[in-house]
Amino acid sequence: MARPSSSSSIISFLRQSPNLGIRNRSLVTGNHYGDVEGAHQHKQKQQDLEEIVKRVSEITRTRPRWERTLLSDFPSFNFLDPSFLSHFVKHQNNAFISLRFFHWISSQSGFLPDSSSCNVLFDALVAADACNAAKSFLESTNFNPNPDSIQAYIRCLCKWGLLEEAIIEFGQLKEVGVCASTKTWNSALKASIRAGRTDFVWELYGEMMNSKVEVNFDTVECVVQAYCDENRVSECYKLLKDGIVPRNAAFNRLISRLCKNKDFGRMSDALHTMIGRKQAPDLFTYQEVVNGLCKAGKGHEGFRVFKDLKDRGYAPDRVMYTTMIHGLCEMRCLGDARKLWFEMIRKGFLPNEYTYNSMIHGYFRIGNLQEAWKMYREMCDKGYGEKTVSYNVMIKGLCSHGRIKEAHDLFEEMSRKGVPCNRFTYNTLVIGFCKEGKILEGRNLLYELLDRGIQPSSASYASLIEKICEEGNMENAKLLWDDMQKRGLKPAVHTHDNMITGFCKQGCAIEGMEWLANMLSSKWRPGEKTFESLIQCLLQIDRLDYALLVLDSMLNIGYRLRISACNSLVAKLCEKNPHPVETYLERILERN
Repeated sequence: MARPSSSSSIISFLRQSPNLGIRNRSLVTGNHYGDVEGAHQHKQKQQDLEEIVKRVSEITRTRPRWERTLLSDFPSFNFLDPSFLSHFVKHQNNAFISLRFFHWISSQSGFLPDSSSCNVLFDALVAADACNAAKSFLESTNFNPNPDSIQAYIRCLCKWGLLEEAIIEFGQLKEVGVCASTKTWNSALKASIRAGRTDFVWELYGEMMNSKVEVNFDTVECVVQAYCDENRVSECYKLLKDGIVPRNAAFNRLISRLCKNKDFGRMSDALHTMIGRKQAPDLFTYQEVVNGLCKAGKGHEGFRVFKDLKDRGYAPDRVMYTTMIHGLCEMRCLGDARKLWFEMIRKGFLPNEYTYNSMIHGYFRIGNLQEAWKMYREMCDKGYGEKTVSYNVMIKGLCSHGRIKEAHDLFEEMSRKGVPCNRFTYNTLVIGFCKEGKILEGRNLLYELLDRGIQPSSASYASLIEKICEEGNMENAKLLWDDMQKRGLKPAVHTHDNMITGFCKQGCAIEGMEWLANMLSSKWRPGEKTFESLIQCLLQIDRLDYALLVLDSMLNIGYRLRISACNSLVAKLCEKNPHPVETYLERILERN
C-alpha cells in the first residue's frame, strides 16, 4: 500500500491555508485592534461550528436515512471543510457512524479529505477494535497514518489474531524509521502464542533484539511460553535462571511443562531457582505442582504437597481443592476426597460443577453407583446438572458398569432439555452398546452422530469393527474401515489386529496376511495373538511357507511362540518334510 510521505501532508496543509502567513505577520506587527477583532470572529466561528457538529451528530444518530436530507437541513454550511470531519468524529464518539458519514461526504463533489481528518477517523476505528473496517479505510483512502496510530492498529490486529497483517504494519514503521514500542512488540508476541505460531515468536523476538528494544516481564513470559510449547525446557530454564528476574507466571509455565513431561527432578530444580531469584512460589505455582503430580499418577505425593502447603500457612482456594479432590478420586481414595469436600465448604468455598463431577467420577471408580446418583441429584438441585460435561460424566460412569439403558435414558433427556451432545457423548454410548453386544444400536448412534455433522473418533469405529469382526461380517467391517479412513481418522493398532483375527476366523488367511504386511510396512506392531491366529490359519490351509514367514516376523519383533502354536507348527513340519524340523525347532527355542 503506497502512502505519501509526512512532508507531503504538511505541504497539503499549507496549500489549504493560504492566509496562514498573513495571520502570523499580523501577530508580529502588534495590531491590537485587529487581534481582538480576529480573535472574536474566530471564537464565534468555533462556537457556530460546535453547534452544527452537535446537531449533525444528533441527526446521524437518530434519523434512519439522514443522507437524503442533511444538505437541505444545512443549506448554507460547507460540509466539504476537512476540519469539520475531525470535529464530527471526536464529538460523535461512534466510529461506525463516523465512517458512514465519511462515505457520505466522500460522495459529494469536491471533497478532498486531509491526512489529519483521516487519521482521526482511523484512530476512532482502531479504538473501537474495528480492525477490518480500519484496514478497508486505509486501502480506500491510501493515506499514511502517523506512527502512533500504526502501533495502535498493530495492537488491534494482534488482538483479533490477524498476525500477517500486523507484521506488514511493522514493516511500514520500519520504512519511516520508527521502532515500535515494547507494548506493541509484546502484543504481537502474545498473538503469536495464542495462534500457536512459535515461528512468529522467534522472528519477532529476533527483530526486537536487533532493534535494541527493551524487554519486560511480558516479553519474557511470551518467550518462556514459546519454549514450553516447543518443549525446549533446557533453554527455557537457562533464560529464567540467567535472564532478567521474571514474574511468577513465567516460572509457573515452565513448571507446568515439566510436570507434563513428568520431569519432577527438574521441576524441583526450577522451584529452587525460583526461590533463589527472590520469587516466592505462590498458590498458582503449587497448584501446577499438585495437578502435575496427580495427572502423572503420583497422587499420594500431590496430597503430601497439598497438606504441607496448609501446614506452612497457604490457604488453598476452590480450584486447588477441586484439583486435589479430583486426584484423590482418580486414586479411588474417596474417604480423603470427602474430607476435603467438607473442609472446603467449612472454609467458605462452595463446590462447583467440576468438584461435583470429580466426586461422581470417583464414586463410579469404586463402583458405588448409589452415591454417584445421589451426588448427581444434589448437583442438579444446585443448578449445575444440566450441562454437557455433567451428563457425559454420568453416561460414561454408567456405561463402564454396563448400565447402558440408564445411560441412554440420560442421553434422551439431554435432547428433551436442549442440552447439546458432543462427540464424547456419542462415542461413550457407541462403545457402551458395543461392549454389551448391541451392535445395531451402536451403529445407529454413529450414523446419528455423522448426520449431525459431528466428527467421530477412531474409538467409536474401533469398537464397532471389533464386534463386527467377532461376528465374522468382514464386508461390513471393511466398509466401516474405509469410512474411517475417508474421514481422516487413524485406526489404532488393536483395530488392525481385530481385522486380521476376523479374517482368520473366516478362514481368509491370505487376506489376513496382506493386512499384516501392510501393518509391518507402516511400522505398526501387531499383537502377539494376531501372529498366532494367522499362523494357525495358514497351517489349516496348508500354507506352511507363509506360516514360516509370519513366524519369522513374529520372532524378529521379539514375541515368543506359545506351546499350542509351536505344537501345531512342528506337527505340520513333520507332516510335510521332517528334515528341517530340528533346525526350525532350534531357532524357535533360541528366540523363546
